[in-house]
Amino acid sequence: MKTETINIEGMSCDHCKQAVESALTNLDGVSTATVNLSEGHVDVDYDDNKVTFSHMKDAIEDQGYDVK
Repeated sequence: MKTETINIEGMSCDHCKQAVESALTNLDGVSTATVNLSEGHVDVDYDDNKVTFSHMKDAIEDQGYDVK
C-alpha cells in the first residue's frame, strides 16, 4: 500500500470534496481518499499494483478539477 498526496486546483466546497473522494475511491485499488480543502490536496492510500497516478489524475480531472 502506498500513500500519495495530490495537489488539486479548483476545489472550494463540500461538493468538491465529495466529488473527488468518490471518484478516487471508486477506482479499483484505492482504499481511501481524504480531501483537505484548505490545503488544496487529497491524500490517497492505494495499491500501486492496481492503480497508477495517471488513473487517479484522470479521475480527478474528469470531475472538472486540475491536478497541479
